Amino acid sequence: MPELRQEDRVFVLDLGDDENRLSPELIKRVNVLLDEVTAQPGPVALVTTGTGECFSRGLDLEWLGEHSEGLSSYLSEIQELLARLLALPIPTMAAVNGHAFGAGAMLAMAHDFRVMRADRGYFCFPEADVNTPFTPGMAALIQAKLTPAAAIASMTTARRFDGPQSRELGLVDGVADEASLLRTAADWVRPLADKDRPTLGAIKSTMFAPALTALRDPSDLNQA
Repeated sequence: MPELRQEDRVFVLDLGDDENRLSPELIKRVNVLLDEVTAQPGPVALVTTGTGECFSRGLDLEWLGEHSEGLSSYLSEIQELLARLLALPIPTMAAVNGHAFGAGAMLAMAHDFRVMRADRGYFCFPEADVNTPFTPGMAALIQAKLTPAAAIASMTTARRFDGPQSRELGLVDGVADEASLLRTAADWVRPLADKDRPTLGAIKSTMFAPALTALRDPSDLNQA
């Protein structure tokens, strides 16, 4: 399960060392840890990462197979977490340590910045291959962060991009090797930790208003 540790002004949220699928339990735990981070009175920044081969493989398909009647509420929980991260009033960075697929890739996309391992893992939106259309909210999130060309290249092809390819396309902002991934991520956001939170939160909420509205609109969740 996700754990939190502090390194100077940077909090590192470690999703875990398995596939880190977004189960209801994991989502609840992440929200508790985000509460802890945002309750800190001083300058802070957030880095989210994983420990093993995966950053996150997205939806918890095993849980869904046992709780199909809860699909809409489950997707609503995921989208609210994405919305929360998108507008979080502190600097955020996803240190993509391995595979980021589907909603796991969207989780990374909801952060302000992304750095990915150069030598392991794929960044992928597989929806076109698994016959699962993006919800309007998820599509709005991705399109808010990518150029139109990058959105088409990643959303309509289900292609898997390694670290260097992800950087070239604009899915991530940088790449690093295993040894320097977390250091690179922390060094990136640490200088931003003293930004005024109300101001930063207001800027993000304005920048991403259409995506936030779509993510928090439950009316189209039956499309997923």
